[in-house]
Amino acid sequence: MTRHGRLGDLLVALRSRAGLGQEELARAAGISVRSLCDLERGRTRGPQRRTVRALAAALRLDDEDAAALETCAADGRHRRPAPGPGPARTLSLPRPLPDFTARDDALDRLVALAARAERAPRVHLVTGRPGLGKTAFATHAARRLAPYFPDGQYALDLHGTDETPLAPAEALERLLLALGVPHQAVPDGLAARSALLRERCAALRALIVLDDCAGEEQLRPLLPGAGATWVLVTSRRALSGTAGAPHRVDLPLLRREEAVDLLGRIAGRQRVGAEAQAARDIAELCGLLPLAVRIVGQRLAARPAERLAKVRTLLECERRRLDTLQTGDLGVRPALALSYRALDPAAALVLRRAALADGPGFGAPAAAALAGTGEAEARRHLDHLVEAGLLHPEPGTGRYAFHGLLRLFAAERAAREDGEEACAAAVARCDRSLLAEVTASGLRFDPDFQDPAGEDAERARTEAQRWLGTERHAWMPALGRAARDGRHREVVETARALHWFSDLVPHWPQWTELFRMSSYCARELGDRSAEAAHLNFLSWAHTVCEQDPAAGLRRADTALRIAREAGDRLETGWALGYGAAALRRLGRVDEAVVRFREAVHVLQPDRSVAARRALLPLLNTLGHCLRVSGRVGAAVAVRRQGLDILDSLDPRVLPPHSVTEGFYLREMGNDHALLGRPQEAVRHLRAAVRLLDEGRAPVRAAEARLDLGLLLTGTGHRSDALPFLREAARELGAARHPLYGRAKEALEEAERPPGP
Repeated sequence: MTRHGRLGDLLVALRSRAGLGQEELARAAGISVRSLCDLERGRTRGPQRRTVRALAAALRLDDEDAAALETCAADGRHRRPAPGPGPARTLSLPRPLPDFTARDDALDRLVALAARAERAPRVHLVTGRPGLGKTAFATHAARRLAPYFPDGQYALDLHGTDETPLAPAEALERLLLALGVPHQAVPDGLAARSALLRERCAALRALIVLDDCAGEEQLRPLLPGAGATWVLVTSRRALSGTAGAPHRVDLPLLRREEAVDLLGRIAGRQRVGAEAQAARDIAELCGLLPLAVRIVGQRLAARPAERLAKVRTLLECERRRLDTLQTGDLGVRPALALSYRALDPAAALVLRRAALADGPGFGAPAAAALAGTGEAEARRHLDHLVEAGLLHPEPGTGRYAFHGLLRLFAAERAAREDGEEACAAAVARCDRSLLAEVTASGLRFDPDFQDPAGEDAERARTEAQRWLGTERHAWMPALGRAARDGRHREVVETARALHWFSDLVPHWPQWTELFRMSSYCARELGDRSAEAAHLNFLSWAHTVCEQDPAAGLRRADTALRIAREAGDRLETGWALGYGAAALRRLGRVDEAVVRFREAVHVLQPDRSVAARRALLPLLNTLGHCLRVSGRVGAAVAVRRQGLDILDSLDPRVLPPHSVTEGFYLREMGNDHALLGRPQEAVRHLRAAVRLLDEGRAPVRAAEARLDLGLLLTGTGHRSDALPFLREAARELGAARHPLYGRAKEALEEAERPPGP
């Protein structure tokens, strides 16, 4: 292939040799079809190096042809444009969109600021992710604000996302000419032109729209100083380095009803109304992004016979969604590619790999593991991606999130640029790092965990619980992949580490799947004791979390058989206890009592700490069964036996000690209530609430508050009951607990004024 010739001719020849159409090459290189056409036709002669590299990669060029392509591009960068007519002397506002929708609040705030005249800020930044409709908003705002700026409205496209953004000196020349400065009076230097612009604007009450700003370096010379002239700037970048306390205009995603309204304005209200549910689904599948909704609307307008339901079906396929969001030369993928190609290679890698993370958001450690870099470096790149409008931070968490369509785009780029093998290796690396942290966090709740010297143990457990909750949408899929990849020991150890922690948050929905997975992995390892243990955990999940005691009983019976075959006394006792708990939930209380007593009989001769720990929940639940079968005095005696065991144990081997004691005192309180001892009952329940709060078991504390509130209401102390019932209803409602309905009903009854 020749090393000489015009860039456009060379590019056409290379594309033809590769057998690619313009659309195929544009998609592979991550540029728009229009940009590729401009290159081939000679309208753009000096593309940036990253664009040339992307084209060379998409064309699969060898080193010689890639160098030839870069040589032609470099020639174009250094060639001055041919002389032509001078810059236009008018900078008119773009044509407004007739179907502009929503944004009323942001427009009203700008109008209110304009009415304040001298007290209002002069610079207004409209920034954010691609596709929000920033240019349309600025155009609409300028027309709304026209009465406040009698000296005119001017609009200048700064081409910030183009291959070569408009140079500040050229932008200043165009602005000065538009403001009436004669061509010969425009100074040569950047500083002189900037000073003249400030001088002119100081005497005017005008509005200047600077659209598609590349960054602060381009913007600073274009800003006016004193005076009443406003500048309305749009940019994909946050422009956080802009001085002078500018006013920021936040353009959120559309609300669903706004997105449906936009769809109706473009495609026809009657048509959209006839398929209202499909329209709502389309809005959600578009991520409520105005650009995506507009593309679908224009597609439908161009195809009057096409059903909305068909478009919805096309959009539901994630793999093809970005293909569907393309009509003519308007597309979501090219819009996102403009921002992507402006990134440096390291930031682009972090963006691509972050799209492989599970869950709605991700932290810097996950991004670092996926990109194969250090956490500090990953944070720098993530902050840069936030500045570029490609990620948004989750408030108060230190985590980051994608817009759904941008995640699809980034994952697509990862598959294309990094390949399946590298992506799989990145996910495996992240999974191992994540599961190691899950195991370490879960073990903080294990009774045998030794807190490091000098560490605030309670604070560390609180942080571990917060982290496990935040990351649970990521570590469950990671465990699933570990199981599928045959990393059975890793799954078993992680699940065991989470066993004690799971009792603090039984309302989490993933416990059944977790312990089903871990029991399978233990069986694959041939570890019979471990299989029995994890089947016991699974029995608990079925009975307590899923409210399916029949399934819980089946799992406990299987665990009992395996534990006996393995000669494992501890797991035999646990299996008897879990089976008894399931029988109690099934209403088979007498059978439950027999099985609980058998469990106690198996474990009592074992003087180990583990066996005495196991006896505590068994005795407490045995007491409950005795109470409901009418043997309340026997229940109290059994609970006192459990409290004696609790007192004999070092609190350090039963963290959180307060939670276990709280369980016992809650049940003791209910026992005393049935025995007609309300004062004793209230004393025990108040202590239970305090201990469960101390142990950071909010759902268990809410259950105790409900019991206490019901007791106080029943004994005529409504005003004392109200705070307990309110807090119980709030916490149980948030956890979607089965007792929420009862708590809500009890609260309504307590708040109802007494009858005459």
